[in-house]
Amino acid sequence: MPAHLRSRNGLISFTFALSTILFMLKGALIAQSTAPSSASTAAQSEKHQEGGQTPPMAGTSTGGAHPAVLDDEHRPITAGGFVKNGPILFQDVAQKAGLTVWTHKMGTPEKNFIIETNGSGVGLIDYDNDGWLDIYLVNGSTYDAMSGKVTPPHAALFHNNHDGTFTDVAAKAGVTNDRWGVGAAVADYDNDGWPDIYVTNFGKNRLYHNNHDGTFTDVAEKAGVTLGNWSTGATWGDYDGDDRLDLFVPGYVHYDIANQPASSGCQFRGEKVMCGPRGLKGEPDHLFHNNGDGTFTDVSEKAGVSDKNGYYGLASVFVDVNNDGKPDLLVANDSTPNYLYINKGDGTFEDDSYASGYALNESGRETASMGIAVGDYRNNGLLDFYNTTFSDDYNPLYRNDGDANFTDISYQMGIAEPTIPFLGWGTAFLDFDNDGWKDLVIANGHVYPQVDHTNWGTTWAQRPLLFRNIDGKKFDLEPAVEGTALADLYVGRGMAVGDLFNEGKLDVVINVLDGHPALLRNVSPDHHHWIELKLVGGPKSPRDAIGAAVYLTADGKKQRGDVFSGGSFASTHDPRIHFGLGDATTIDLIEVHWPSGVKEKFAIAKVDQIVTLTEGNGTRM
Repeated sequence: MPAHLRSRNGLISFTFALSTILFMLKGALIAQSTAPSSASTAAQSEKHQEGGQTPPMAGTSTGGAHPAVLDDEHRPITAGGFVKNGPILFQDVAQKAGLTVWTHKMGTPEKNFIIETNGSGVGLIDYDNDGWLDIYLVNGSTYDAMSGKVTPPHAALFHNNHDGTFTDVAAKAGVTNDRWGVGAAVADYDNDGWPDIYVTNFGKNRLYHNNHDGTFTDVAEKAGVTLGNWSTGATWGDYDGDDRLDLFVPGYVHYDIANQPASSGCQFRGEKVMCGPRGLKGEPDHLFHNNGDGTFTDVSEKAGVSDKNGYYGLASVFVDVNNDGKPDLLVANDSTPNYLYINKGDGTFEDDSYASGYALNESGRETASMGIAVGDYRNNGLLDFYNTTFSDDYNPLYRNDGDANFTDISYQMGIAEPTIPFLGWGTAFLDFDNDGWKDLVIANGHVYPQVDHTNWGTTWAQRPLLFRNIDGKKFDLEPAVEGTALADLYVGRGMAVGDLFNEGKLDVVINVLDGHPALLRNVSPDHHHWIELKLVGGPKSPRDAIGAAVYLTADGKKQRGDVFSGGSFASTHDPRIHFGLGDATTIDLIEVHWPSGVKEKFAIAKVDQIVTLTEGNGTRM
């Protein structure tokens, strides 16, 4: 049955129908206030294509104005609400680790234009295959650097020294980028056993091929994946099952840095702010098919994922949404409906965005989506999704109800209201306390420096948020204890999660706009057990096993973990699958569903270790 007719109980979903009607009605209205709830992006794109001019509108908030939330000391909750005592869960060790020798730069401090505000991502990568995660941090640029007046800011590749410290080797490795950088998508695209890096930029993108000797070569021109305007959070996945990883690159705004939209006509809540994205032309999305010879072919139109609506893409991820063994595609769009494309298995995708419930939130309203978290938070074998959004709106949690149907249950879970004052970017499901339940972490930071001079109840730099999963039934916000990383303030953007110290605890790396990076080391006092799995695909799967799903059973609980590249905001997490085991000291069963379609069982005798599982070495199921 086609997706636009499919719904539970065989009837057309009332929610879907109502949401569609609401969106169409909203799209027909012209925003009248300084902080409009929405504008018809499709109509705007049509005007642009016809050569007409749409007046720029300010802001990306789609939720309307909310009253300020202040703490006991009358500070905005985004930079307050601290407690003196409580669990010490994360500490920022970036300076001790040597990361603060590097600084992110993007545009000017005033942030007069949207190109200066979105920041950059993080890629966690074991580039030298020594078994320890290294950190790739994308940098932005400045107008003087773009014009050749000064040396461009460079990206950082921090090599893990295995002793808690890192050394920037980007120049030696040849991955400084030196362009207006946005995102990092890490994967082994040529199946040679060494991870490569795709860097998205404003301007031409780069594809850094790993030379196996600690260096990389930019092969983007030869590969045909440079593009050239404003690309954002890319993702790798083998959409056609030929064992070669393909590349999806969302586009944000079609932008001309020499003719930037003047901010004189743009206001948000009565304040003069930079313009966009609404009122600006959207940049198309691109799907590149891997030809297996080092080149790629743009198949966006043929596959049905080219973004003809001109939406503002910020994050994307290939994952198997409906458990049919084929990677589907999610795209988080800013101020416009999100995309969910179902893989039809014939090289094309079906647009299931509205029918699935993922396009809009519970109110039938599009959100300013920034990042995507992917995980099975209920331990029922179904992948759920969490999107970060603009301030004055809540972050929706989309529960997977099966057959690619999703329900926004953020309010039901008690996690909607705490996020409203915050402006979220990078995000991830992670089991920070190894109790066997996936928690949520969010990096936050505003886009308007002006907010520090208002009474809106939000701030430019914001604290991260951590929600603890309580048996899959609700999430509790962890307190921001003074002196810990949860009470530190960052202008957060890209964020990636991984076990940086190989100790079985998941850490968090945040790329901070115009600042030093943050390394939130997991110091949770729990003594739970864990296991981490590095997957190696066989001859009919991608070598790095992107697209694999793992099911682990221990102590009566069955968990799911997936290998994917992308998501969060413009970032890539640790490719190893991490499972917290609680108090279990034995693992009953590990099932791996490989991208090739092969299903195998593996036996692991000991917990609290990192194990490599290779396709073909298990027992066929």
